[in-house]
Order: sequence, then structure tokens, then C-alpha cells
Amino acid sequence: MTAETPDFDARAATYDALRPAGEAWWRLFDVLVEAGDLKGRTVLDVGCGTGKLLAALVEHAYCKGWGVDPSEPMLGVARAGLPPSVGLKLGRAEALPFRDGWFERVTMSLVVHLVDRPRAFAEATRVLAGEGRLAIVTFAPAHFDTYWLNPWFPSIAELDRRRFPDADELRAELAAAGLPRVTVVPFGWVEEIDRETALARVRGRHISTFDLLGRDEIEEGTTRAERELPEQIDVRLEQLVVVAAR
Repeated sequence: MTAETPDFDARAATYDALRPAGEAWWRLFDVLVEAGDLKGRTVLDVGCGTGKLLAALVEHAYCKGWGVDPSEPMLGVARAGLPPSVGLKLGRAEALPFRDGWFERVTMSLVVHLVDRPRAFAEATRVLAGEGRLAIVTFAPAHFDTYWLNPWFPSIAELDRRRFPDADELRAELAAAGLPRVTVVPFGWVEEIDRETALARVRGRHISTFDLLGRDEIEEGTTRAERELPEQIDVRLEQLVVVAAR
């Protein structure tokens, strides 16, 4: 574990409670399924975490699902909540433990900022069948300009602008990995959360970027948020669904 590596093992037990699947999540899911042509497909979810997306793909998009994640505690949560028919493996995006051409689709939801993208995209290309597609969910750069925690944790915006690639970077990296046909679908949403929910997310350090902040900023920002957060907060989402094919 380094200063640039968030600790997802420590997040496993509270991850879904702090990041539940609300209306925005389900709207984005519908966009992902349509853009990626996922319905009924054999899908590998890379960086599957607690299995929330896999569960939705299996139950609502009728996919045959597999998942891979480098965190055993995250996979433990996934195993407890997914049907036995869903295959789960411990592994990294950069070295997928599957044979060539196994999958019709690969998904990577909020993962590309955490991996060595050239290696991960090359591996996704390798395990995809000839007509396969890689479907990615990530944040658009505009998201960080209006992120709701910026007033209390100002380093988050700067850190995440560096961590998350923009659409042009993704196009170039995907083409280099052998997936030159790229479609980008923007997704924007505003959801309202109450003060209690917001404070639970702050105290639970619900996004991995918290692991990259200094202790002083976390302590100061948490104290100020406890004092200053309003009763209702608008959370603006600016995301991208990026689909790539050969």
C-alpha cells in the first residue's frame, strides 16, 4: 500500500451503505446497458468490488456474469450477495485470470483511474471475443469543478483531475490497445441528499480519494463540514459512458 494506492480492503464492509444504488445509479445503469449492448451477454466486470453492478447485470440485463477484483474483502461481500452462478476471481485488471476471447463484453465501472490503463486495456482486448466491446463508466472532467465536497476538502478536485482521464485520453489509449472504434455518451444528473447522509459519507470517507488526502485536511474538513453543511445538498454528477470495439 502506497500513498497513491487507496485501501479498498478497509472499505469493503461499508462500501455499499455509503454508496447506495439510487435513482442516478439506475439511470446510468440503463445508459451503460444500452450503449454497451450488454443485455443477455456474457460479461466480465473488471474491478467488480462488492458486486453491485454484477448483480444488476445478472438480475436486470439477463447477463451471464463474471467478476474480478484485487481485494479479497470486496470479493467476500460480493460472494455473499451474488447467486452461485456468478463466477468471481481474485485478480488484477492488468493480468486477467481468463483465457483469450472468453467474453462478449467487458465492463469497467469507476475503475480506469485506479489501474495501469495501457496494460488493463490490452488485457480487456485479449479476453474479448472478436465482436466484443469494452464498456467503461468514469467521471467527466467537469464533475470535479462542482463536486459537493470541494469547499471542505479542496485537494479532492486537484487530485481527481490528475487521476481520471478525459475522453480524448481514453480514445487514444483504447485505440493503442486495439479498440479504435470508440463512442462516448455523456451522463449528467443532480440528486439531493440530506445533511445526515452527507455527514455519514464524510465520516466514512466514502470515496477513495480520501486516502490520498493529508491527515490535517481530513480532520479540518470534517470538522468544518460538521459545522457548515446545510440540511440539503445538491450532488451533481457528470459522467461518461465510453464503449470501445475493434
